[in-house]
Amino acid sequence: MIEEITPMFKKPVIYLYPTEEMQVEVSVNIKDGHFTCTYPKYENGWSVTAEPNGTIYDSNGDEYYCLYWEGQNNIDYNMSKGFVVKGQDTADFLREKLLYMGLTPKEANEFIIYWLPQMEENPYNLITFQNDIYSENVELIVNPTPDSVLRVFMVYKPLDEFIQIEEQELSTFERTGFSVIEWGGSVIN
Repeated sequence: MIEEITPMFKKPVIYLYPTEEMQVEVSVNIKDGHFTCTYPKYENGWSVTAEPNGTIYDSNGDEYYCLYWEGQNNIDYNMSKGFVVKGQDTADFLREKLLYMGLTPKEANEFIIYWLPQMEENPYNLITFQNDIYSENVELIVNPTPDSVLRVFMVYKPLDEFIQIEEQELSTFERTGFSVIEWGGSVIN
């Protein structure tokens, strides 16, 4: 019997950048799925102290640079628009697009060092950014309400050969006030 593989949310991480040190409550609601891992431990959400430089402390005083989770989902992603990128060109492509969308160099670097080992050996990758579909299916609740939120969610499919696809239009993001940034991704085989 062949078991059906449920797509995964891979390494969504959440960065908090308040304008001053503050207590922040963060919760994630996956509409058609569940968590498979969280760090720090998710207990009906995270209750943390966040500093303007992005440093996060839990109630025990333990320090983090982000909130991390992974999970399973049943989202049907729209792969009709995107980018077909040679595996060997993936790092440069991701850096360019992630910076354009609004990640900082440090955040983009974290994204790339997680995803690059899975992508660079493929002949090609069909890469799409499913930010809207992701946000519709995975609710991020932050209290107090941030002034600006950027959620970047990449979905890619390894390809053996180049295919033509309509290029996806991406938008840029401007951080203002208390900013919350999240990135993650998924692979479709």
